[in-house]
Formats: sequence, structure tokens, C-alpha cells
Amino acid sequence: MQTASFDAAVATARPPSRLGDRFAIRRIPYRLQASWADSAEDLRRVQRLRFQVFAGEMGARLRPVAGTPPGHDADRFDAFCAHLMVRAIAPGEESGEVVGTYRVLTPEAARRAGGFYSETEFDLARLAPLRSRMAELGRSCIHPDWRSGGTILALWSALGEFMVLHGLDVAFGCASIDMSDGGHAAASLWRQLSSVHLAPPERRVRPLHPLALTELRDDIEVETPPLIRGYLRCGAELLGPPARDPDFGSADLPMLMTLAGLPRRHRRHFLGESDD
Repeated sequence: MQTASFDAAVATARPPSRLGDRFAIRRIPYRLQASWADSAEDLRRVQRLRFQVFAGEMGARLRPVAGTPPGHDADRFDAFCAHLMVRAIAPGEESGEVVGTYRVLTPEAARRAGGFYSETEFDLARLAPLRSRMAELGRSCIHPDWRSGGTILALWSALGEFMVLHGLDVAFGCASIDMSDGGHAAASLWRQLSSVHLAPPERRVRPLHPLALTELRDDIEVETPPLIRGYLRCGAELLGPPARDPDFGSADLPMLMTLAGLPRRHRRHFLGESDD
């Protein structure tokens, strides 16, 4: 698949090197390059980053998959997905560390996989009219040292290119909300966002293992997580209340956005369109 390069000067180059009890951070302009995994080793690099973020940082209890080495996040859908990765490449180098990733499941690949990943958490029956046009985005994560606009731009630009290339104009998936407080923040965020961003009834989905909203506080002021905030700014809508994901210790919020619904200021990032 096509490779997209983004020459983004990163002020604080990562990863830093430890000197005694302090960090010495070199200032080097790295180049961020988005490409699609095309080998088993590429997939392993992606899975290692996912494990680092999901298990190491978020404390997810990841289920082992036969044939997958320790320290990797994998599931049965990986074999059917296209895996996007962003590398941080130092000057003079041709490759670098994978610092960001998404995986994409197309409708045709979902048929071969026996369904979309989201169908393990939600009843998607009402999305049937859109199914042939939907790209499922999932397993998104960015290395903690690279959570910047440049990395997100590299990911989203390549995703938009992929969707246009494959004739897909609807993106959907689950966005996770931390439940380390027992779910009160997730319930409160659902209340805050659903009053403004809830999809019409014909596009709503039902969680198979719903978060027990009636048993949780929903009056806490919660800051919207950056990924969810970014999706909403791109015109995304909430498809219904969150499902519980006990393995990841999160509440998963179903979301959907269309290329046609992208605000003008974001069309350049996703679709490469000019601002004129």
C-alpha cells in the first residue's frame, strides 16, 4: 500500500535517554512516516506498541493468542485487518520506531472474519444500510512520548486516503473511557455528550454488555478524552450508550462519522482537499 510521509519537526525527540535519575532529551527534527504493515515483522511491531500502551500503561488484561509471543497484543481479527503505523525517523535514517497505530477492518474483510470487532460488544443491526460503506477503526494507540498533533495528523491523513481508495465513506468504532473509578466518570461523560451528539434512532446500536448507568453517578464534570474530542470535532456522533469491556477496564462508546460530514477545516487533513 502507499506510504505517506509527514516531515514534522518534533521539538522533543523521543525516546529520551536516562542519565542517572534525570532524563536528557535531545532536540532533533524527526520525520513522521505513515505506512501500512506489509510483513509479519511489521505486524509484530504494531502489536508490541499496543501491548506497551494497553497492558503496560492502561493495565488491560490481554488474553493470550496462540502463536503470539509474550509482550504483544493480538486477537483473532488482526489477521483480517489492515494495520496502519506511524514511524518516527531520525535524520539520515530510513526507518524508525513505530509510535502510532490504527487497524482497519473493511466490509469485505469483516465478512471473512465473521463480523466486525464491534459486534462482540454491540448489536449493529440498525447500521445494516451502511454496512457496505463502513470502515471499522480500532486498536488505536500512540506511544506516550509522541501524543502530539503531528502523529495524529499522520494517522488520520492516511486513514482518509485508505477510505477513499477503497470506496468507503463511513468510519465507525469504539472509543474507550477509563473505568478505574468504577464507571462514574464514564456515566457522567455519556450524559454530557449524549445530550448534544447522540445519533438519530435509526442509527443507534445496543450494547450487549451495557454499563450499569442507573447504578452510577452521572453528575461529575469530566474532561472529554482527546481521541473522543477529536472525533466529535470531525462531526462524529454517538451511536448509543457505552458497553463494558472488562479486559481493558474501560467503557466503550460506539461512534460513527462520515466523510461527507467532515467540517471544512478538517477535510484537508483527511482528504487532502484545499481550503479554497
